[in-house]
Amino acid sequence: MRGLRDWARALKRDTLALYYAARDPRTPWLAKLVVGLVVAYALSPIDLIPDFIPVLGYLDDALLLPLGIWLAIRLLPAEVLAECRARAAQALERPKSRAAAVVIVALWIALAVLAGWWLAKLL
Repeated sequence: MRGLRDWARALKRDTLALYYAARDPRTPWLAKLVVGLVVAYALSPIDLIPDFIPVLGYLDDALLLPLGIWLAIRLLPAEVLAECRARAAQALERPKSRAAAVVIVALWIALAVLAGWWLAKLL
């Protein structure tokens, strides 16, 4: 299980690193093109295999996206990739405020209660 968690963290870091690399002027145009295609495919509502097909629908996302990320990483110059990975790791290590999350959740709950109360009054 730890290996899978480490792989997911590395994938998250590399995805952010590709974002930074796509904006770096030292990145070759082919790498930028591959990054753009991978992002477009990831965000596109159109898949090669529709998601409603059991198992196969998500298999293309589970295989094609990591392969596209791998290809884009292979096309990057080593120094650009190292700098972008370091920048991505630093960005992912920023502290997260649990107190702010609690306040936001409390606000949403309060709004839901108020909306429920208001609807009850109307009915």
